[in-house]
Amino acid sequence: MAEKFTWEGLYALLEGRKRERPEGSYTTYLFEKGLDKILKKVGEESTEVVIAAKNRDKKETIYEIADLAYHVMVLMVETGITPGDVTKELASRHVIDKKVKQEKMASDSEGRK
Repeated sequence: MAEKFTWEGLYALLEGRKRERPEGSYTTYLFEKGLDKILKKVGEESTEVVIAAKNRDKKETIYEIADLAYHVMVLMVETGITPGDVTKELASRHVIDKKVKQEKMASDSEGRK
């Protein structure tokens, strides 16, 4: 039976690919080519998500989002960003009180001026 997918599991797999560099692995290829190649792939996959979504092709959009998520995870491993780092950032943005959110946005706008 196949192991249940988790983001943490994928991240650990990618870390292993970076460390072990198994021959013939696409992930190994990305790590060997380095940050510029990884960033290029993230950009390409982002564009493909936009095109699929614009075409309102749900199946293709899901496929392209999965490709983008994989390449973003490769980028995360390359740059030392963990799923926990992203989870923590998203949690910090979760604001229940709309007024507090509006005040935060207003103060952020003031700070950028």
